[in-house]
Amino acid sequence: MNTLNLLPSITLEPNQHATYCTIWMHGLGADGNDFTPVISELNTAITEKMRFVFPHAPIRPVTINSGYPMRAWFDIYDLSLDSKVDQEGIQESVHHINQLISHEIRKGIPAQHIFLAGFSQGSVIALIAGLTHFQTLGGVIALSGFLPMTNDAILELRSPANQHLPIFLAHGQQDSTVPYPLGLMTKALLEQVNQPVSWHAYPIPHSVCSEEMQDISSWLMSKMEEE
Repeated sequence: MNTLNLLPSITLEPNQHATYCTIWMHGLGADGNDFTPVISELNTAITEKMRFVFPHAPIRPVTINSGYPMRAWFDIYDLSLDSKVDQEGIQESVHHINQLISHEIRKGIPAQHIFLAGFSQGSVIALIAGLTHFQTLGGVIALSGFLPMTNDAILELRSPANQHLPIFLAHGQQDSTVPYPLGLMTKALLEQVNQPVSWHAYPIPHSVCSEEMQDISSWLMSKMEEE
């Protein structure tokens, strides 16, 4: 009997038997439907083997939006660089993603074949869940987000199993929602602790572009070919 209290999710199965899985987290106020269309832009060599899971974040009041309830991985108090961080909400969401990882392993996907992906708020959860998970994962795709930690905190919390976890880190240079400097700061933090980072910058606002999806596709293919 499965006793896991899993988040509701949209699951896209490959044409063949799934041997890989990507758990993809949406941004603030969106839901799991937000990124399902981008899968068609990935190489068919990926989509014929990869299961994609798009969880819906819990609904919670968001301070920056006057306390209005919406799907959010954690609360946001304001947009300043030194804003208070909702660590409790982040850890709750990381716990939910760990449950989804365990569920995929129970379904036969090896941990090292599981990737975490996220956009904006979702990338925060993807990064922290990936870095702290006790089993070695395949990698993290973090788009237009940030890491609300110091390098000392990363060193303290990072799991020994994922000290070499490869990370695809991307950000729009015209992003005014999660400012581009936050992406650069995250890149610097990860590099300071010797985390493998593939950095990509695009001349776009808070969004995803076709070139970015092509780069993600190439990166995923390279990681799958390393197996």
